[in-house]
Amino acid sequence: MGANLIPFKGRAPKPHPSSYIDPAARVMGDVEISERASVWPGAVIRGDDSKVLIGNMAAVLENCVIEAPSGLPVRIGERALISHGAILHGCSVGDGALVGIGAIVLDGARVGSRAIVAAGALVPPNGIVEEGKLAMGIPAKPIRDATEAEVEAIAREVERLHEKAMEYKRILERSRPPNGPHRAFT
Repeated sequence: MGANLIPFKGRAPKPHPSSYIDPAARVMGDVEISERASVWPGAVIRGDDSKVLIGNMAAVLENCVIEAPSGLPVRIGERALISHGAILHGCSVGDGALVGIGAIVLDGARVGSRAIVAAGALVPPNGIVEEGKLAMGIPAKPIRDATEAEVEAIAREVERLHEKAMEYKRILERSRPPNGPHRAFT
């Protein structure tokens, strides 16, 4: 287990071999990272009280904070995009959804599949952003349906991020000495 994957009280991160976790991210406790998912620099994911599940090909970008407090697991759906600096706390995000830059999704809140939480928005405790809706504001309120073009753009960005993550993974593997840490940590 890498230095950035930290077990806690018998609960250890479970990254799929095809996932990418940047060396500058921290993943602690009961966190499952599914196939082809990516976790980018500065992200902190804590499953020390409840489980965090990051779905297939989901992307958690730079400086996100994800915590699953006691009794409130976090689930991030397949091909979801959690953008720069977002905070997820005891909530769920559906397949193909986007949580925008700096957005906050709090305890018990649910973001539906193919929904968009706009940059800087706040989904309050137990709030719901229904499937396929665009929500903005503090507190976040649905303002309209997400367009097909927006949903397709999210899917393209997730695909592009996956390709980048795999390239970074190859670069890091080439720079790692056999049976040793990445050079940046020696």
